[in-house]
Amino acid sequence: MVKTAVAAGALGAAKGLFAKGARAAATGRVLGANDMINVGVIGVGGRGSYLAGQFSRIGEDTGKCKVVAVADVYEKRKKEAADRHKCDGYLDYREIINRSDIDAVVVATPDHWHAPIALEALDHGKDVYLEKPMCHTVEEARHLSQTVRETKRVLQVGSQTTSALQWHVAKKYIADGAIGKMIMSQGSYHRNSKEGEWNWPIDKDAGPDGKGENYIDWKMWLGKAPKRPYDADRFFRFRKYWDYSGGIATDLFFHVVAPLNICWSEPQFPSRVTASGGIYVFKDEREVPDTFHLMAEFPAGHSLVLSSTMANSQHIPGLIRGHEGTIIMVDHGMFEAPTDHITLRPERRVIDDAYKAKFGDDVETKIPVEKKSDIVAHITNFLDCMHTREKPTLDVDTGFHAQVTISMAVQSYREGRVLYWDDKNQKVVNKAVKA
Repeated sequence: MVKTAVAAGALGAAKGLFAKGARAAATGRVLGANDMINVGVIGVGGRGSYLAGQFSRIGEDTGKCKVVAVADVYEKRKKEAADRHKCDGYLDYREIINRSDIDAVVVATPDHWHAPIALEALDHGKDVYLEKPMCHTVEEARHLSQTVRETKRVLQVGSQTTSALQWHVAKKYIADGAIGKMIMSQGSYHRNSKEGEWNWPIDKDAGPDGKGENYIDWKMWLGKAPKRPYDADRFFRFRKYWDYSGGIATDLFFHVVAPLNICWSEPQFPSRVTASGGIYVFKDEREVPDTFHLMAEFPAGHSLVLSSTMANSQHIPGLIRGHEGTIIMVDHGMFEAPTDHITLRPERRVIDDAYKAKFGDDVETKIPVEKKSDIVAHITNFLDCMHTREKPTLDVDTGFHAQVTISMAVQSYREGRVLYWDDKNQKVVNKAVKA
């Protein structure tokens, strides 16, 4: 029987997840090497439906997993996904989390629900595939990192581009000294369309007063966000609003900042972050900018510069500069698009004989990289780690570091000021922290 969620209960559960104190390791089913993994997918809009399909196809091809349940606050989406996968469907995500036969939960809801659902799933002994961005706030990122550590569960952040090989090849070259002292990383994310970014179709008949398949549990969807009357634009186009998203920064820059943290010798928190931009073209109901730029400085002595606009599609190369060379990971600039090489360009006027002996002194060297399906590799890595209990490719701590930079940029833009990171206390502050 399908149960309609009670918003007050959901909020109470979410608040309880953030209580301080020790947490016993959550106990999930112990998986044998060949055991089928039962998967529940929470949120089956566009992205969630895609992920459910990918998990199902991988399960059919390999026998590794099976989608056994889906949940969504929109009856139509829930029913369509349940029919497609011939599985159970729920309006209340807790029906999935409370099932003892479900081993893994895929969270593909709007951003403001990522952390509450993931935290609850972890506490119930589930491993979690958590769609990017990892969460909505710095505080949530910190709690996710702490909870994964305490519950000893596997959490893969769903930025599948991090399973592409170029970042891992670049990391080895950088660690081996191919660029010398790291100075600056750069990247971009640019798109353009007549509709304007995130103006997805609206089902006019759907809403909290809708009958049958048109019903939406609006109170549950709002969750801990500010209460307001039903707004179809907010429901179907949530990325345009601060209450549920960080716009470009959280939707797209996660695909840039997360792989860069892999390329660096280790994930890093920024020391200082600032952001700028504005709504230059798409002057509709949106609150988030259509053009957004981020600059961050890191204690190890290097910077990050990212640019983006949703009103022009021309990218800049994604690369990391060092005193002795530059590694270009994506010369076409599209961090999610496949590539079959990275490029090393030595700084020929400063490199010494030892460098030349190791890396050569050609104007540039193209280093081959095997292309593969990022999403299949990313999901397969998550499923494999559920058996081995190893860290996945985009583990919670790498995601935490990326999320801090991104969320600080959102806050910097909204407040119009430079922000700093207090690493000792793991929080955002208004003044530089002395070393």
